[in-house]
Amino acid sequence: MGSSPAPFADIGRRARDLLTKDFNYDQKFSISIPSSTGMGLTATGVKKDQIFVGDISTQYKGEKTTVDVRVDTYSNVFTKVTYDVLPGTKAAISFNVPDHKSGKLDVHYLHHHAAINSSIGLNPSPLLEVAAAIGSKDVAIGGEIAFDTASSSFTKCNAGISFNKPDLSAALVLTDKGQTVKASYAHCVNPLKGTEVAAEMTHRLSSYENSFSIGSIHMIDNLTLVKTRFSDNGKVAILSQREWRPKSLVTVSTEYDTKAANVAPKFGLAIALKP
Repeated sequence: MGSSPAPFADIGRRARDLLTKDFNYDQKFSISIPSSTGMGLTATGVKKDQIFVGDISTQYKGEKTTVDVRVDTYSNVFTKVTYDVLPGTKAAISFNVPDHKSGKLDVHYLHHHAAINSSIGLNPSPLLEVAAAIGSKDVAIGGEIAFDTASSSFTKCNAGISFNKPDLSAALVLTDKGQTVKASYAHCVNPLKGTEVAAEMTHRLSSYENSFSIGSIHMIDNLTLVKTRFSDNGKVAILSQREWRPKSLVTVSTEYDTKAANVAPKFGLAIALKP
């Protein structure tokens, strides 16, 4: 539904993605193999220092059903089955093997003026979560809560508001049970060259601490982009991404801590292939 508000989790996502998405300081390789029959296969490997971890995931898409299965290096199996119950309503059941307490039921409802997501753990003492946003694709306000029945306490209580236009996005979110305020802003300053800037500021009400990050993205050409990020803690990050063939990306990231001159910069390489 094109006029529907985004889910609550997407409030502030435009600025957040510009500042954090695709920044990686490990060595990562992934290959995705689609299929015309609805079955897709993805293999991913990540090298962190001297440790190598990986997983293999498959996805089957039917007319109303989507089945995701992922197996990781430690033989854990994650399964998720999503079913389109009604137009605008989806239900999903997920669980991990061998964790018998990991079962969860999610229900997603999308209306012209509302987006509601809820989940409940499938165990004797479940965690209940509800998130809702009302409004439109331009202006939305929402909140989310989580209640732990085992401890009879609220573990999450957040609220936020967002304003979105094709060339800009602004959001204000109250998190940590009202103890932290996050304000973010993203603005496309040059649509022809794909230049966009973003900033996020965090204020902690209990300690009066402030932190912020600013960043930018610029398209060198139709296949190459560069991202930068500067944080108040002295860290500077740069990312370059190249689409060397359709849907296949090579990403190089680096981060330097200006307050720790004796520490070597971090470097990361990510290669994503899609034949």
